[in-house]
Amino acid sequence: MNVVLDTHLPGIPKRQGKVRDVYDFGEKLLIVATDRISAYDWVMPNGIPDKGRILTQLSLFWFDFLGDRNHLLSTDPTTLPLPAGTDLSPLEGRSMVVRKTEVIPVECVVRGYLTGSGWSDYQRTGRVSGILLPPGLLEASELADPIFTPSTKAESGHDMPISIEEVSAQCGQDLTTTIHDRSLSIYRRAAEYARTRGLILADTKFEFGRYRPDPGSPEEIILIDEVLTPDSSRFWPAAQYAPGRPQPSFDKQYVRDWLSQSGWDKNSPPPELPEEIVANTRAKYLEAYELLTGLPFP
Repeated sequence: MNVVLDTHLPGIPKRQGKVRDVYDFGEKLLIVATDRISAYDWVMPNGIPDKGRILTQLSLFWFDFLGDRNHLLSTDPTTLPLPAGTDLSPLEGRSMVVRKTEVIPVECVVRGYLTGSGWSDYQRTGRVSGILLPPGLLEASELADPIFTPSTKAESGHDMPISIEEVSAQCGQDLTTTIHDRSLSIYRRAAEYARTRGLILADTKFEFGRYRPDPGSPEEIILIDEVLTPDSSRFWPAAQYAPGRPQPSFDKQYVRDWLSQSGWDKNSPPPELPEEIVANTRAKYLEAYELLTGLPFP
């Protein structure tokens, strides 16, 4: 199977993230999800076949399901003035043409269950991002209500947790209220749907951007980037859920676990992922797509 680790559009300004290549066409962007996979702030030397296509198709499913105002314009890169002779094959099924927005510099994290860094915080302090939780909770306990636990949006390295007060100081109270309420609303709708598909949405993160359709119109806050994919969310099989231990997951935890056991020091370039890890990780992403959408992967 082909693996797309990088894309090239000569003459078009490009910003490369850990997974996505973003091309600037002025008022529009072309976002291409590659098959790169990252862990512990490193991009692995080999990728996961079809990963970028799975992430893109799953985001498209959620954009349609949620119905929230978002940045998606088209999935057809030929609607843009591409350089002459562009090879379209690396772009197929993994491209989104989107509105350019002013990105709000906050990762809008919502947690419905106590896991990951939230579990670590709770063990130390009894709180998650400053929010006091009841005593005696276990790892993977369901929270009485989902909580909004924002973090910084780092260009490189780790995103750092910040309080809602810090978000308000940075973004203003009205905008903070908007992204807080929208994030919790989207999480609740998505979690309710995921349950009907046999999955628990343990936590997720959203990004929003400011968008003004024309100079005289009011500013809109719209959903941007990917949404509710295995890269931005933890999905657990509901039938296997049991608090008090780590849960089987449909994200890249499989890769993290292998790296942790491989002897890699996490400070030098990572080793190549074995074929078995690549195949099993691809299967996890595919299974998440098919369970959530009820459709075979195209």
